[in-house]
Amino acid sequence: MSFMTSTTAGSRHGTPWPAPFATAPLDATVRVPASKSLTNRYLVLAALADGPSRLRSPLHSRDSALMVQALRALGAGVEEVEGDGQFGPDLVVTPIEPGRQLGETAIDCGLAGTVMRFVPPLAALCSGSITFDGDPHARNRPMGPIVAGLRGLGIAVDDGGRGALPFTVAAAGGVDGGHLVIDASSSSQFVSALLLAGARFGQGLHLEHSGPPVPSLDHIAMTVQVLRSLGVAVDDSTPDHWIVAPGPVRAFDLRIEQDLSNAGPFLAAALATRGTVRIPDWPAQTTQVGDQWRTILPRLGASVEYDGGTLTVTGGPEIRGAALADTSELAPTVAALCALASSESRLTGIGHLRGHETDRLAALVAEINRLGGDAEETEDGLIIRPRPLHAGVFHSYADHRMATAGAIIGLAVEGVEVEDIGATSKTMPEFPELWHGMFGVGREQAGAR
Repeated sequence: MSFMTSTTAGSRHGTPWPAPFATAPLDATVRVPASKSLTNRYLVLAALADGPSRLRSPLHSRDSALMVQALRALGAGVEEVEGDGQFGPDLVVTPIEPGRQLGETAIDCGLAGTVMRFVPPLAALCSGSITFDGDPHARNRPMGPIVAGLRGLGIAVDDGGRGALPFTVAAAGGVDGGHLVIDASSSSQFVSALLLAGARFGQGLHLEHSGPPVPSLDHIAMTVQVLRSLGVAVDDSTPDHWIVAPGPVRAFDLRIEQDLSNAGPFLAAALATRGTVRIPDWPAQTTQVGDQWRTILPRLGASVEYDGGTLTVTGGPEIRGAALADTSELAPTVAALCALASSESRLTGIGHLRGHETDRLAALVAEINRLGGDAEETEDGLIIRPRPLHAGVFHSYADHRMATAGAIIGLAVEGVEVEDIGATSKTMPEFPELWHGMFGVGREQAGAR
């Protein structure tokens, strides 16, 4: 397999990165790092557990590092220990002492939604004044339901009336819990955040959603499954109601699944180059939303096979447009493929992406059209029509999934540069190395380290 680019290195910190252009179909096998969603959920629960826990082959990225830093600030012990994972050491977590006295503490959320949303309810179980802030883009992300939820639980929060970062939680050493009503229509993370801590509330938690539909319900299902796996009783039998019984969180020793959402760009490379990409160790059953690639990619013209734990995707003679609903965090990768398709695509049910790391709908339209494409926003999604694309810079918006979308387009359009490939460090710092690795390019040449 060969590729063309003006240099194989590029920068991870703002200098445009020349995206590899494929001159022949790919034939590659790729392993990707662990799931960010699972790593950060298990880190939070390890900090609440009834004894030390071990995460094997966890994610090591900016988002997970920010979570580790936040948990340490709250009094948890997090130690790196040698493991057998390809992408870094295991983590051993010693839980936070109940009601731990903190005084004045600052938490840096970066741009990590899991940190800015999952950690405040955990912090409320400590005692002290805990201030949360993050990157400039983070101050634009919705936080009102967490602020309102904490207040509904009797926790004082000073947010200056913004419903956004920065804010300060006046933690009193515990949370009574009980019945709480919030509007989680802007992010499923608001539900997950409260469920994760709910078992350690005095009365547990009966969380009720009131408002438009909650997006990304698969992520809430993941949270519920993780809680149950650690002995926490959760009743989600009534729509928009989640009841978490008070009780211990069982300490654990487990291996984290690889990130199936982050596997998406590599699988998409098979379609963009009319080649074949294999992902070994794909779980037979999982709560990860990325498992939807098995059904999404065939609708775009690929063949997908699952055999012996390996998912194999082979691109067809062309990428077909499609009408796809509720692709959630997979949407930037899907949109990149749709920009290369031979017919019109409509992506619906993803209006909530306007509140992600950036306004992903506006960003995707701007960048696809910047390269000569034809994309437009709708109330809840995108319409992408076929049009030949040309060389240019694909901007990242400090968003890892925008950066990888640009890389996908660059496989099929010569001369595409990704403005800041370093944005991928949020959940996959190895991305440039792994991307070039599909072409047989080593670490030093890829400039990934």
